[in-house]
Amino acid sequence: MPTNNSTNPGATEIFRMPAADSTVPDLMGAHRPAHPTLTIVKGPQIGEVFELDAPQISLGRDPHNSVFLNDMTVSRHHARMDLGNIAAGYATIEDLGSLNGTWVDGAIATRATLKDGSTIQIGTFRMVFHTNARQRRIDTEA
Repeated sequence: MPTNNSTNPGATEIFRMPAADSTVPDLMGAHRPAHPTLTIVKGPQIGEVFELDAPQISLGRDPHNSVFLNDMTVSRHHARMDLGNIAAGYATIEDLGSLNGTWVDGAIATRATLKDGSTIQIGTFRMVFHTNARQRRIDTEA
């Protein structure tokens, strides 16, 4: 849980990773966009879906990020995703020296490979990455 940093208002707060939570719902349902997506399944913006339509995606608390995560447990410029290999079925994520780190599939990661269904924990946000390769395959077969 976040701890308050009263000596420096506006600073990123420390977040302690909670025990594993096996109740991650499928919030995507039947909707499958053409681009990869990041769905918030736990945290302040639960249910929000980000369609990742650029080769580089920035994640953080600064509103100018591609994925704006509005919580003090997230660093302003927390992580960056590279979608250059999405046609091969994966992407990568890199932590940008954040205070609380970036967790991928339950492990702290400086840099990690994301596959369809990978979970990402940034501060209080738990997100699920989807390549949406199945949807692209259906679109090309039609």
